[in-house]
Amino acid sequence: MPPRPLSILPAPILRQTAKPVAAVDDAVRALMADMLDTMRVEKGLGLAAPQVGQSLRVIVMECGEDDDAPRGVWQMANPEIIHASDDLASMEEGCLSIPGYRGEVVRPAEVSVRYLDADGAVQVMQAHGLLAACVQHEIDHLNGRLFIDYLSRIKREMITRKFSKLAKDART
Repeated sequence: MPPRPLSILPAPILRQTAKPVAAVDDAVRALMADMLDTMRVEKGLGLAAPQVGQSLRVIVMECGEDDDAPRGVWQMANPEIIHASDDLASMEEGCLSIPGYRGEVVRPAEVSVRYLDADGAVQVMQAHGLLAACVQHEIDHLNGRLFIDYLSRIKREMITRKFSKLAKDART
């Protein structure tokens, strides 16, 4: 199946709170599979359903604790952070919905996340390093928050203006 089209800033769905999944059924599993395919084609580490135009609390990731760790495949419905460490870590982040831009983001260094897996079973993930940053980034998408919201107001506004102009030019 071809990759799903990506929602690019300033798409309104990127700023909306996604709806919870009632149950992990065949439709949700198909969405997860499509999202994994799209993420891999686009060479991302993670993808949230709003990034492919679906207002659902679903994320997929393929990453490890760091760049050298084995990559795990994660498919999550209704993920929620149940614990975040007081220790913080800074990491450079980018986003498939904001192509060409990266920025340093400070987040909790470790998190625990409760979610439903592709079989609908409740799981808890303990994450640190790259995996912690990735899961927090994707959960932010489900809450209408983007990595640029962690940057300075000037940088965030510059990026937002550029993408708004590109979207306006594309409509005309």
